[in-house]
Amino acid sequence: MTPAAKAARRKAKSSRQFWLKQLHAWHWISAAVSLTAMFVFSVTGLTLNHAATIGGEPKVETAQAQLASPSLKALEAGPATAAATDAKPLPAPVADDVQRLVGVKAHGVAAEWSDAEVYVAVPGPGRDAWVSIDRATGNVEAEKTNRGWISFFNDLHKGRNTGAAWFWFIDVLAVACVVFTFTGLLLLQLHAKNRPTTWPLVGLGTAIPLIIILFFMHA
Repeated sequence: MTPAAKAARRKAKSSRQFWLKQLHAWHWISAAVSLTAMFVFSVTGLTLNHAATIGGEPKVETAQAQLASPSLKALEAGPATAAATDAKPLPAPVADDVQRLVGVKAHGVAAEWSDAEVYVAVPGPGRDAWVSIDRATGNVEAEKTNRGWISFFNDLHKGRNTGAAWFWFIDVLAVACVVFTFTGLLLLQLHAKNRPTTWPLVGLGTAIPLIIILFFMHA
């Protein structure tokens, strides 16, 4: 082997070792970042797929109360008629009273105003709640529905009523999973020469969902 060929071989080996080290680093970092969340999303994938058999009985609580005069007067700051469509939330003193009287936290939540009542829907993961306030009498009606922990985690999986922070967390997790799978694919490429079953298994993992979609799903 000529000196030039040896130098080229050493350079190729050094380049391979560099990229192998980089891929291993990004692979384990992305795995560490997404490990717990990926486990939760995998489990909730099972619970969602079997929601009809696993789903629990929702617990519904209703409550009635009466706003004090100061809070009733604070409602006057809202739109005066049904035609004045507005999504402004309840005034802070009214929201404080609602939380204290019926246990529904409506602070900062957009409300539906009319000349007769104010209605506030407060959904959340695994739960729903609403409050209706009669603007003339101050009568408060509320309902809270709790669908249990499984429903809570299922809603986290779907991003249903989970807020902006969880919305961005799902995006970060998705990017970490993409990095994890892509670096895993490149590592498979680097090790495939010594592992002859690598690409048949990758092909099988790709073919099975395609076959199911093409032949076992009905439009």
